[in-house]
Amino acid sequence: MTNTMTRREVLRWSSLLGASALLASCGLQAPPMDSLPLNSQAVAAPTIASTATWKAQAPKEAITLLDRRPTRILVHHTASANVTDYSQAQAFSLARSIQQSHFDRGWIDSGQQFTISRGGYVMEGRHRSLEAAQGGTRHVRGAHCDGQNDVAVGIENEGTYMTVSPPGGQYSALVSLCAWLCQQYGIPATELYGHRDFNNTSCPGDVLYSQLPQLRRDVAARLGVTVRIWPTTRSGQTGERVRSAQRLLIAQGQSLTADGTYGTGTANAVSAFQSSVGLTPDGLIGSATWERLIRTVRQGDSGAAVQAAQGQLAARGYSVAVDGVFGPGTDSAVRSFQSSKGLTTDGVVGPNTWHALES
Repeated sequence: MTNTMTRREVLRWSSLLGASALLASCGLQAPPMDSLPLNSQAVAAPTIASTATWKAQAPKEAITLLDRRPTRILVHHTASANVTDYSQAQAFSLARSIQQSHFDRGWIDSGQQFTISRGGYVMEGRHRSLEAAQGGTRHVRGAHCDGQNDVAVGIENEGTYMTVSPPGGQYSALVSLCAWLCQQYGIPATELYGHRDFNNTSCPGDVLYSQLPQLRRDVAARLGVTVRIWPTTRSGQTGERVRSAQRLLIAQGQSLTADGTYGTGTANAVSAFQSSVGLTPDGLIGSATWERLIRTVRQGDSGAAVQAAQGQLAARGYSVAVDGVFGPGTDSAVRSFQSSKGLTTDGVVGPNTWHALES
């Protein structure tokens, strides 16, 4: 059986992923990731310099090659100088410097799977990462993010991006590499995160982190798919979006308090919900989790999911009681909100309306 698929199948795959919440609201189960077609030919492989090409040292121990695909991509910056030498020689020197630095930490090899220089050169980081990605079914265990090394591909971007953006060539290379990796591994374009989403760090810098929603959109466009880009919601955050997520978790059977603070209890409830729907249990609400978490509600419904919608409407200035009862007043507020966002004015809080409420 061939591993290739047509552009039409790529679009079908995206539609399946985006429809997960709608299927769940109808009592149907979304297709598991393992059943989705992989390795389409829609995106050409970028030029990637192997460890042999940039003259890496041999790893200190055998590389662990896991018999499963990664489920996300993590973006890093090296927090090094923003050099103006964009040459291949500088790129290869960078790769060797990173490997030596990671050896000095006691690691067996470079921690990340791939590296992109400021000049836009893409290089294999940890040995066998390119081999694994080309095969599309196995993952090299990395050392780039605590708790994520078995499930995430790490990409280091040369430079420090707290106050400035990456050079255009580097960003373009990042889009190309992410799109190819998403294609190879069947990773949705929405599953691109920053190191800080999972560890206490400023990586990949404030500016590059703020560009991740656009990166997700650009990768989706490169793959020829349409996706909803949801806001990443995680530990330490507060506010109505967190309270809304908590109410949706309650509607999905989780036990917690909707207090608007994303603490340990909320993270644990998120992880439990993720496990129940076949997602990686990481305690972070990204696009894939939002798509499974939302529930379509309409006039006549009641419960915590209705409260979540009402709370978001009230926070936007609509006069609606947050009582969990979807009556005429809530219906009117939903229609007014939909009209203001250019959505179908039907009074039904479905995926697109939820997305507009949570964004």
